[in-house]
Amino acid sequence: MSIESNKAVVRRVFEEAMNQRKLAIIDEVIGPDYVNHNMPAPSPGPAGLRAVLQGFIEGFPDLQIRLHNVVGEGDTVATRGEFTGTHKGAFMGVPATGKKVTVGYIDLWRFQGGKAVENWVQMDLLGLMQQLGVVPAR
Repeated sequence: MSIESNKAVVRRVFEEAMNQRKLAIIDEVIGPDYVNHNMPAPSPGPAGLRAVLQGFIEGFPDLQIRLHNVVGEGDTVATRGEFTGTHKGAFMGVPATGKKVTVGYIDLWRFQGGKAVENWVQMDLLGLMQQLGVVPAR
């Protein structure tokens, strides 16, 4: 697959699967042995990614992702963006606070045969916890 095809797959994950809640897309674009190295999933593959995404959606039912950059080289695609949402459900052990958050992230996806097989995510979790009032902000 081409770099542009891989970038289109990543855009679909964010724009369609996450923003539009069309989680069935995950089965089309995620490999059976997919592993997310930084966001522990209960299982590999599409089911694991769906479980992680569902946790975000349950914690932030109005969650929306905004992509700022999507770049690719070889078999990898990187994105930089942010998510916004209102904390209306438990997330990472924190009961709903009703607070609105904006959280930046950077991630890297590796592709094989047109499907994402690995993912690394660095998200501003400290900033998230500060916005939720769990960790004091400076």
